[in-house]
Amino acid sequence: MPGSAFREAAPVERVVGFARARGWGITDSGPVAAATASPQGSVEARFLASARRLAPPVRGVTVLVISAFGLLAVPARALPLGLALLALVVAGAGVDCWAAYTGRGAALSLVFAVLRVAAVGASQEWTGGPLNLWALNALTTTAITLQWEWPPAVSVPVTAGLFAVEVAAAGTGATGTLLPRLVFECLLARLGFVLLRRSGRRVDELRERRSALARAEAVSLARKRQEREYLALLHDTAASTFLMVAARVEDTGPEQVAAYARRDLAVLTGAAGGATRQDSPVELTASLRTAVGSGRPAVEVRAEGTALVPASVALAFVRAVREALVNVARHAGVDTAELSVRGEGGRVVVVVSDRGVGFRPEEVPDSCRGIRGSVVERMAAAGGSAAVTSRPGAGTSVRLEWPGE
Repeated sequence: MPGSAFREAAPVERVVGFARARGWGITDSGPVAAATASPQGSVEARFLASARRLAPPVRGVTVLVISAFGLLAVPARALPLGLALLALVVAGAGVDCWAAYTGRGAALSLVFAVLRVAAVGASQEWTGGPLNLWALNALTTTAITLQWEWPPAVSVPVTAGLFAVEVAAAGTGATGTLLPRLVFECLLARLGFVLLRRSGRRVDELRERRSALARAEAVSLARKRQEREYLALLHDTAASTFLMVAARVEDTGPEQVAAYARRDLAVLTGAAGGATRQDSPVELTASLRTAVGSGRPAVEVRAEGTALVPASVALAFVRAVREALVNVARHAGVDTAELSVRGEGGRVVVVVSDRGVGFRPEEVPDSCRGIRGSVVERMAAAGGSAAVTSRPGAGTSVRLEWPGE
């Protein structure tokens, strides 16, 4: 397809960026930002990272509190042993907090978790009797947090080993009480972990689906705007030239027709007036003076204030003014027109007026794209607006406005 904007299909990222720059509903916090986020930024990944980071300190602090109360129930003769166990628990809690803070040392934290539960469980005969609350609560707390921190391939064997130590110290009679409780609490912890992880994965899938729909909508919208711009270019160039030649076949020589054709070809292929790659500021009045030239109709240019606009906006103004002047030459029945440019801060207003025969804009058929496609839609695509005022015998005024960034 002709024109620099149509030589190759734009990648999705370029189209989405173009749509975002034009303010077509694509934002950094909407669906396009979610789609371009890395897997580490997904809800599921953040949940897994939080669970693995919070489980060690929660375990360490909880077992420390349990041990502090358990020490109160230790007989006086076993107090040195209780203090030694408490020191081991404090060291383990320190390792747990260090692992959470640095994100390292998960294996070391697991080793300390096993050591302190095994030590408290194996010594319970001297610290309060078989199956005392200190050993029981330390075991269940550790088993629960392991379900959130480690996969079943690690948590199940470790929990089974700690259970075996507990049964060996407390006797097989404790199995009927300890086993159901331990299995129930571990299954409940694992179930909650799995459900929350699946919920996070579902949220990621929904966000990705919304993002894909947003990308498709942005691509479709950009393509439609490009097609409308191309149709407007065809109307401004080739269609206008064909109509002029047909209407003035006797006054138009072959050399003049060839010059028009070369100009139209340059515009359609992007050699002149094509898509702008860099949206740098442009002085609009100078651009419009160059575009008006010295052809027909003769144009009186008046400027007030400074009119600096992005290059893409200037291009829309230039093409809309060209179309307005073509309509003056073709329909107004006069050889002169007036062009005024007024800049007020960031706002720019351009008016093309003539004192010709005029017409009724509401009676223009939809098949005629000169006003609608080449003027109104083109300015709307650039973020501005256009209004045509005319009535028979009173001339025509085309008002183009861009409100600024």
